[in-house]
Amino acid sequence: MGITSSVRRDFLKTFAASTGVLTLGSVFPSSALGANESIISSVRGKQTVNTKSLVSLLQELIYARGPCGYEDEVREICEREMKKYCDKIWVDEAENIVGLIRGRSKTKKSSMEAPIIRVMAHMDENAMMVKRINSDGTLRVKNLGGIHPGVLGMGPVEIMADSGILPGVLSVGPLHTSAETSKVEAIRTKAMTWSHVHIFTRRSAEELKKAGVHAGTRVMIARERRKLFEIDDCIGGYNMDNRAAVVITLCAAALLKASKEPPPNDVYIVMTAQEEIGAIGAMYASRTLPGDLNLAVDVGPATDEYKTELTPEPIVAYGDAVGVYTRSVADRLLTLAKELGMEPQTAVWERYGSDASIPKRSGQAGRAGLICIATENTHGYEIIPRDGLQKCGELLAA
Repeated sequence: MGITSSVRRDFLKTFAASTGVLTLGSVFPSSALGANESIISSVRGKQTVNTKSLVSLLQELIYARGPCGYEDEVREICEREMKKYCDKIWVDEAENIVGLIRGRSKTKKSSMEAPIIRVMAHMDENAMMVKRINSDGTLRVKNLGGIHPGVLGMGPVEIMADSGILPGVLSVGPLHTSAETSKVEAIRTKAMTWSHVHIFTRRSAEELKKAGVHAGTRVMIARERRKLFEIDDCIGGYNMDNRAAVVITLCAAALLKASKEPPPNDVYIVMTAQEEIGAIGAMYASRTLPGDLNLAVDVGPATDEYKTELTPEPIVAYGDAVGVYTRSVADRLLTLAKELGMEPQTAVWERYGSDASIPKRSGQAGRAGLICIATENTHGYEIIPRDGLQKCGELLAA
């Protein structure tokens, strides 16, 4: 059964007054349309955040390795940055890093309290995991997340052995072969799958075992392939999903810090672990942290299927393959974006789930919202509009 009409009306009134998300508007209540924009303009004037600094942080985060369950390098950067903006930070049992921004006093008893917000952006990246070591010293790997070998292509990878990082190459084999080499021949007529590829290591099976390579060892795109690529007003690179959203969330935290006044209620910034394999970290955080509203930040496909465009304008999601986002939350995000002079996009995603929708489906979150940065080639060599980082951050902090 849905929320009653009277309660919904009370919530929406309070939500509108408090702005309901990690916002500058919530700490500077305004009656005039566009007041949030003037606040953000003043923050820009002080150069609290700028696109150049955000892109620099994005590059650092993309260079950091972070396959599911091994997000340590990314977590260290997040911890460093979150210390600047949060009143308290800690790592929970699911290996999320959580930051608390304490809110001010509760709202009047005549209306509902401003909601506690759990803002979530995941740290992990799509990668590979060793299934077995072959007798010739090559590695059979499987997908860890949602990536395809044809998207990665042949190229350098890094193997996270127990003894340290080992080099490897995602390989198919020589293409100057005939039907006698069945694995290579298959990719000439069929879509490439993980059964067609292997990791070339130039080591024996025994050497790999001694180095600490075994079933479960993570393999990811090598750092040599992680340098951002400038394309006019866009930047391209691997793992924008979800390092771009981590940057957006940190941008919002910086703006909130610059406002010099706390939000109306507590805000938890949660950089989550293992989202790509089922929002594991978000599920745990939703169960253990106060509040019932998850606001996720992620990439959103820019494609004609959804009539979404590769522009800096934020995308507000109303649904995905898991379920629907809370209408009042999505509507409020749209209103805020318009107050800031933005032209927000909307979408209902297919083949998609988030740190907000997945916990909501399981009953770990009562309400959910999603802000996306428009992205080309999701789960591949991803491209985002450079200015989208700051715009999405401003909406999150509006």
